[in-house]
Amino acid sequence: MQTLTGYKAQFEEVYVSHYARMKRFAQQYLIREEDAENIVQDIFSDLWEKKMEFSSCINLHGYLFMILKNRCIDFLRHKTLEQHTFEEIQNEYTRSLKLKLASLEELDNSLLSDNNIDAVIQKTIDTLPEKCREIFVMNKIEGKKQRKIAEELNLSIHTVESQMAIAYKKLKEALKDYIPLFLFFFI
Repeated sequence: MQTLTGYKAQFEEVYVSHYARMKRFAQQYLIREEDAENIVQDIFSDLWEKKMEFSSCINLHGYLFMILKNRCIDFLRHKTLEQHTFEEIQNEYTRSLKLKLASLEELDNSLLSDNNIDAVIQKTIDTLPEKCREIFVMNKIEGKKQRKIAEELNLSIHTVESQMAIAYKKLKEALKDYIPLFLFFFI
């Protein structure tokens, strides 16, 4: 076993004689100089920490090349996976935008210009059961919070929530042809 000073001198010799060559090799595959530098630096950091006995290595150049090649492969696999994931996310986002665009383009303009839309909505609200209608109007028309409605009507918050769910379900069924407007006005 050699001393730290002896190891340091041997390490520096290996570093100086191999660093530039290893960096050039890595850069040929990794494109970016800083990525090549980082990988080669990491290799030498690992060698320093392990206190590898360079004199016992039969083919030091081959050993360093093998480590470098494997690190470059790992790096490129990681970058490829990262890029693939990014492209998948981008494709999903593009598909979503296209669906939303198509949905808006298909939205029946007659629904938007229907002079009777208020009457249709009011008629639908009028068909709700009395307590359900009262709670819905207090919440969506008067703008009261569900907790305040529960206090005013002396009901549990759970009852108010249940009645709102019933109102939404009945309104959604009755206004199925007007869903975009229902969502716009009430959600």
